Amino acid sequence: MNLPPSNSDSSSFALLDSRIQRWIWDEGWTALRDAQEQAVPALVEADRDVIIAAATAAGKTEAAFLPILTHLLNHSDTSGAVLYISPLKALINDQWERLGRLCERLEIPVVAWHGDISASKKHRFLKSPEGVLLITPESLEALFVNRGSTLNGLFRNLRYIVIDELHAFIGSERGKQLQSLMHRVELVVGRALPRVGLSATLGDMGMAREFLCPQRSEGVTIIRSKSAGQILQIQVRGYIQSPMCKLLEAKGEAESDEEIDDQGSPDFAIADHLYSVLRGSNNLVFPNSRTQVELFADRLRRRCERDGVLNEFWPHHGSLSKDLREQTEHALKSGTHSATAICTSTLELGIDIGSIKNVVQIGPPPSVASLRQRLGRSGRRPGELAILRAYCKETPLTDSSTLSDRLRQGLVQTIAMIRLLTRSWFEPPRTQGVHASTLVQQCLSIIAQCGGATAPQLWQRLITGGAFTQIEKADFLELLRALGEKKIITQESSGLLLPGDIGERLINHYEFYSAFTSDEEFRLVCSGKPLGSLPVSRPLSKDQRIIFGGRRWQVQDVDLDAKIIVVTASRGGVPPHFEGLGAMIHDTVREEMRALLSEDFPCPFIDKTAQALLDEARDTFSALGLAGRHIVSHGEKCHIASWLGDHANDALCLLLNHTGLKCEVEGLLISCNADSNRLNSAFKEVAVLDADNLQSLLADVENMRREKWDWTLPSSLLMKSYASSSLDIETAIGFAKAQVENQKL
Repeated sequence: MNLPPSNSDSSSFALLDSRIQRWIWDEGWTALRDAQEQAVPALVEADRDVIIAAATAAGKTEAAFLPILTHLLNHSDTSGAVLYISPLKALINDQWERLGRLCERLEIPVVAWHGDISASKKHRFLKSPEGVLLITPESLEALFVNRGSTLNGLFRNLRYIVIDELHAFIGSERGKQLQSLMHRVELVVGRALPRVGLSATLGDMGMAREFLCPQRSEGVTIIRSKSAGQILQIQVRGYIQSPMCKLLEAKGEAESDEEIDDQGSPDFAIADHLYSVLRGSNNLVFPNSRTQVELFADRLRRRCERDGVLNEFWPHHGSLSKDLREQTEHALKSGTHSATAICTSTLELGIDIGSIKNVVQIGPPPSVASLRQRLGRSGRRPGELAILRAYCKETPLTDSSTLSDRLRQGLVQTIAMIRLLTRSWFEPPRTQGVHASTLVQQCLSIIAQCGGATAPQLWQRLITGGAFTQIEKADFLELLRALGEKKIITQESSGLLLPGDIGERLINHYEFYSAFTSDEEFRLVCSGKPLGSLPVSRPLSKDQRIIFGGRRWQVQDVDLDAKIIVVTASRGGVPPHFEGLGAMIHDTVREEMRALLSEDFPCPFIDKTAQALLDEARDTFSALGLAGRHIVSHGEKCHIASWLGDHANDALCLLLNHTGLKCEVEGLLISCNADSNRLNSAFKEVAVLDADNLQSLLADVENMRREKWDWTLPSSLLMKSYASSSLDIETAIGFAKAQVENQKL
């Protein structure tokens, strides 16, 4: 049987092993995709680091693994292994099934390794460390801690390290952990390994290179898919929400959703519109909190029941049990019935859920990058539209409305983000974070791996040649002293560092392996079946009625010791409160918001209500003269419209407070209890501050502990870590200097 001409003419196809060529033919492919054509020659010799950036469903996994597996087959005289690291267990399960179909034919084992995988299946890799090992950073960390003495044997056959969803790691404490783990793997095997990053959302390739290979970033090969962009269809709908309803929803005080509806919530109208436009197709709906996920999933399911039709609406978020999440994923993938998932970012990454028609955003998107990632699920077939529906809720204006409300912050931010999306801009990751918290974890991990380590060994492995190059030697030595004082580590007379009494307990707890904090939670159980979990900070009382998993329950019993909540089915209830999913807004988004408010022509993709709300905001913007100034008086306060992102705005507010001025951030504005003269005087004081003098600038900040191990840090290092991740002090001081210069004109 002859191969298709388009494949036989491909130089990249010719480089693949004949068994892989046969598999491609059997799959019905007529040609390799763009990213695959480029990736095969780049990866097949295992001699370089590569980043593959392509849209969702553009074949990134195959782009990496067709040449990687060919390499293993070409060198089958010695065993070969691939370390694939993923941010999600669900994504590992998905890739396990996907790669398994190909690798079974090639007789290459594929082993998934995370907390839900049985010990017997993991033992296969321990017994014969070859093939493809699919693992999370946390499970890889556990291997270092628990099997440190056997790692040489486990990793001896490694040929590649593959990082999926690369963008999901960059700029976070988990990403810093991953960088450290990749370096430590190379130390174990005694050589540099080709690193392969896969991502659908990458903007600054220089930043991506630096993250993937900090010590050799210039040599990273970049592969960008040249596939045609999506055909995008957008509609933004505006809704008015009564102040009383907003207050009740924020406090969780409504007795039932009927009460919320009676208070004038637009949620009912939004759910009604979703019901009419989404039924009969597969869709994703992204509210901005798990609470809202539950609310909309329940309302839409009950609407199906009321109309006597099969339910098409399913909830999906991280607090639901694995079984409930998999029910939703199955509903989307099965193809037997239409299904819509009401979800958080749990369905934002690359789990295969099939073709999606509509992507729905309720409330402002967390970021442009997140919106782009979500929209990548829609319009995947050639010529198919990618449909984005956004729903914005605003409150009616009163005499007590804030300026942020008058400027319609949520609506304007949504429109600005969509406009940036259409121009192919999205936020670059914030990579300047020190993440000293993760350094503490990595110090303890290396000590556990090696049965002890000296300070020079930790310095060499983690800082000189590792992921924490921003740490200065004086700070590192002070950190070790602090860890010793807290009995997290102890030092022998020989200089060897070992776990202290507290450190031993921390290392031996399963939560040690993650670099981020996860709240302790209650488990919800019905008839012995787990439904999911709720944060322990939000306990429930007996007989309370709740909505969870898109259904209604009544609490029967609360076991505080076992942290179990027993529930039964009920007719009433409201969603329990979860933390929201807000993100820090970038400077460019705020600049686009200002540009949008400065214009006077209609926005082409919003409805009449949204346009009327935008016109109100533009009238306010014009009346306050915000096109030409940053300071306005409103009531008894002065307000600063800096149009800076949240990192800089938060820093500016902190620095003004440092001068003795009472300020607070109110949405996109900073509100000050002062007149313009006092504010201008404060700007002069801020303009001459030293951005590096954190000991003085952050002296009054009480909540600097943001990351998991921050409680262990000495004060000076905690300040540096907090400022690097949460503030943009230099931009804030620059803004103050500009205001001082404007006063002189």
